[in-house]
Amino acid sequence: MRIGIDVGGTNTDAVLLDGRRVLAAVKTSTTEDVTSGIVTAIGELQRQHAFDPAAVRAVMIGTTHFINALVEARRLAPTAALRLSLPAGASLPPMVDWPRRLVDAISGRAYLCHGGHEFDGRHIAELDEGELRKAAEDMGRAGVRSVAISSVFSPVNAEFETRAAEIVAAELPGVAISLSHEIGRIGLLERENATVVNAALRELAAHIVDGLASSVSGAGITAPLYLSQNDGTLMDVDFARRYPVATFASGPTNSMRGAAVLSGLDTCAVVDVGGTTSDIGVLAGGFPREATTDVSVAGIRTNFRMPDVLSIGIGGGSLVTGEPADVAVGPRSVGYELTAKALVFGGDTLTATDIAVAAGRVAIGDPERVAHLDPDLVRAALGRIAADAADAVDRMRTSAEPLPVVAVGGGSILLPDELAGTGEVHRPEHYAVANAIGAAIAQIGGEVDRVYAIEPGHRDSVVDEAKQEAVDRAVAAGASPSTVEIVDFDEVPIPYLPGNATRIRVKAVGDLQLGG
Repeated sequence: MRIGIDVGGTNTDAVLLDGRRVLAAVKTSTTEDVTSGIVTAIGELQRQHAFDPAAVRAVMIGTTHFINALVEARRLAPTAALRLSLPAGASLPPMVDWPRRLVDAISGRAYLCHGGHEFDGRHIAELDEGELRKAAEDMGRAGVRSVAISSVFSPVNAEFETRAAEIVAAELPGVAISLSHEIGRIGLLERENATVVNAALRELAAHIVDGLASSVSGAGITAPLYLSQNDGTLMDVDFARRYPVATFASGPTNSMRGAAVLSGLDTCAVVDVGGTTSDIGVLAGGFPREATTDVSVAGIRTNFRMPDVLSIGIGGGSLVTGEPADVAVGPRSVGYELTAKALVFGGDTLTATDIAVAAGRVAIGDPERVAHLDPDLVRAALGRIAADAADAVDRMRTSAEPLPVVAVGGGSILLPDELAGTGEVHRPEHYAVANAIGAAIAQIGGEVDRVYAIEPGHRDSVVDEAKQEAVDRAVAAGASPSTVEIVDFDEVPIPYLPGNATRIRVKAVGDLQLGG
């Protein structure tokens, strides 16, 4: 058996699975400390379907802790960005495009040192170890507790980042160090940004992961704990402590993976309607389509793996305002306070959930409390929701081919049975907890994204080498070797660079090897 848990801004969902059969599914309110909500969810699973905690083989959790901390600029560690690029790469210093409040929140300090590589691995300049020690000394005096090290073209050759990390660790024992070649892709500024964000979250990650582990063990479960990643795969708790940025988009990713399993459709659009927002993404081959452009997180441009997701401010807790002729739904929401503020629960705020109850789409709370609502307002609000959802799905399409739509999430009761321009909306069994199911069935992945200089006649051997490295990474992360397969391959020649430069990206995925 497995337990999948997804922590959203409004609800914490949990499922108990035997293989892919759902034994129990619960939806509870997210608590302010989040971990107590997880304890409650596991307790509700036990009450719904009694199980022996020892029989649980793994627990998978998707969490919003880290993205929320960045957005709110809270609980971030004093961080330094160390870039190896001189004499090149000095015109735009680290964090140059960051919002000022986030730079202040991490007490951000920037250091430029000699080093870096060309795309083919040649040195821009040699590493100056004395320069690095001097920078580390200044970091220590400034109270820096986490360091992000980036180097030009380090995904091609990481030797300078690795050596710089050794020097900084020797000078500043106990300081957390994040290396950009382990986090982002080729582009320097975006990769550096992602690494600085990761570094700022390292202290919080250790605290949160320990809290999640204790909440699971407190329920008597001794099975290993995994966290969901942005690409729909899993990472163990040690990986999560080192790379918290890998969890940022785990919520919508889990929902899309769950939608694929529940609907049996591996290529479709998924509309996940939660309590606060609706996330629209596209599944290709059972996995979320990844964003091909830089992704902005809390106003910071990054280039780590993220699904291509469009979010709109419509959910079960969205505020409904205006008259029938100009009704608005969202983007403001009561969030996790839905059960206290919505009309059907005795509150005084008109929400989208109240509209759904008044329309007879769901029976929760006290329907008598919304019996007075103007039928024209109810129809207009539902029409606005349907129109916004249809527009979002249409914006996510990349061709004129028909794209099935699967609606999941507790708030999907707000959607009609058909959307304009897309046709029938599939709403599978257990749609309300698709996110937790997606977490529970997630697999282990490995990825390679690198620029290769391909000599004439050696293209096949280079591609085979990249694919094998992706497979090896998946196995090293805990995938069962016999189940690993290549699920994504991309090869893009770079014509403006010499030496037949080609960017190759390979992703391999396999089933989690329980007990491995």
